[in-house]
Amino acid sequence: MKDHFCAVVTGQSLITHDIRHVQDERFVEVERFLQQGDVVFTNFESTILGKHGGWPTKGKYFGYSRPEVLDALQDIGFNALALANNHAFDLGPCGIRSTLEEVEARSFLHAGIGIDEAHAATLGRRNLGDRQVSLLAVDAGPGPANMYAANRTDSRPARPGVNRLTSVRKIGVPDGHFRRLARLGGHLQSSPFELTNYAQPDDPPEVAGDAEINFYGTVFSQAENFGRLIEIDPQSAEMHLSAIRQAASQGDFVIAYLHHHHWEPGWQDVPRWVQAFARMCVDAGAALFVSHGAPVLQALEIYNGSPIFYGLGNFLFHVRPDENEWGPPEVWQSIVAACQYDGGGTLQTIDLLPVVIGGEHQPSESGIGRLVPLAATGNVARDILDGFAARSRSFGAEIAISGYSGTIAMPPTRKFG
Repeated sequence: MKDHFCAVVTGQSLITHDIRHVQDERFVEVERFLQQGDVVFTNFESTILGKHGGWPTKGKYFGYSRPEVLDALQDIGFNALALANNHAFDLGPCGIRSTLEEVEARSFLHAGIGIDEAHAATLGRRNLGDRQVSLLAVDAGPGPANMYAANRTDSRPARPGVNRLTSVRKIGVPDGHFRRLARLGGHLQSSPFELTNYAQPDDPPEVAGDAEINFYGTVFSQAENFGRLIEIDPQSAEMHLSAIRQAASQGDFVIAYLHHHHWEPGWQDVPRWVQAFARMCVDAGAALFVSHGAPVLQALEIYNGSPIFYGLGNFLFHVRPDENEWGPPEVWQSIVAACQYDGGGTLQTIDLLPVVIGGEHQPSESGIGRLVPLAATGNVARDILDGFAARSRSFGAEIAISGYSGTIAMPPTRKFG
């Protein structure tokens, strides 16, 4: 067995173009950084249009990719893919089947979708860098129930789909506002039958007695202050945590991955429920936790010796020209992180490479020309690292910045295996 092990993690990869033709020295630098990893991981933020076909299941934010983009990801160094995300079901069950076949044909370590719930919840497992590596990938929504995988029952066939971490969003409102909402519902003559009708194709959300109101699909809850309340279903969480425990008990290096779109008003802020779930995953035995969803770089925490990347933003982001909401510069800036472990499984250092998709001089209003991430330089590199360090400092992580890179040195505190 090797005396060291390296896991490289990046922002999410929404890739629709084959990028193997790109020739740029700063992209080559990114590729070299990736290829030091025994595990090189990203979230494949798409679905494959393959031999099973498919059809659009959503409107403006629909997208798909051709199989050759998987060759491009493999060519630049990736060998591990999370598949649980809000685009995985864009082509319906047919896209799930095609994606599974294409990633398996290329021997990616993968997890997060399946032909039914049991299959989607199964951890991927591969031998990488002389280690057994297991991957859990879940999506916490929001999304329609029919995008998530379901097992066969006596009255229903199995449904291919995404591995779900069941969550509910509630809006907390003070008592006076809550009573006004209740009166408004009464004036509108809202009824359980009407709420069921408007909830289609899903079932209406459950409410907890008189302290909550289902107001046409949004649950409002009595609270001291206004706020977004995300609740994780304990049974759903325990199913995934149990799978982590089992893999860790075998001595596997376990990666836990979460995708979600329950963003905070400040989209670089970490939701409290995500921190709680990430720590539960580490306590269960995950050696590495990664999350995506908000298309921006958030923060890093070292918890019990394991890195938690709360949001790595984007690595590849091939959006259509008419999606001009992605103008803010932080959408196109991120880091690539190389987590270095010794032979016994103890985290030693994390090396950070700041990147800018398309380089620093792209027009802010469009994604055109932003095909690949380039190693950041100058003031932009320092700004990315300084911002990441400031956000991570609030979680107790200290990042040393030197030139255009960053490093975190770790005392030996925890081992996997």
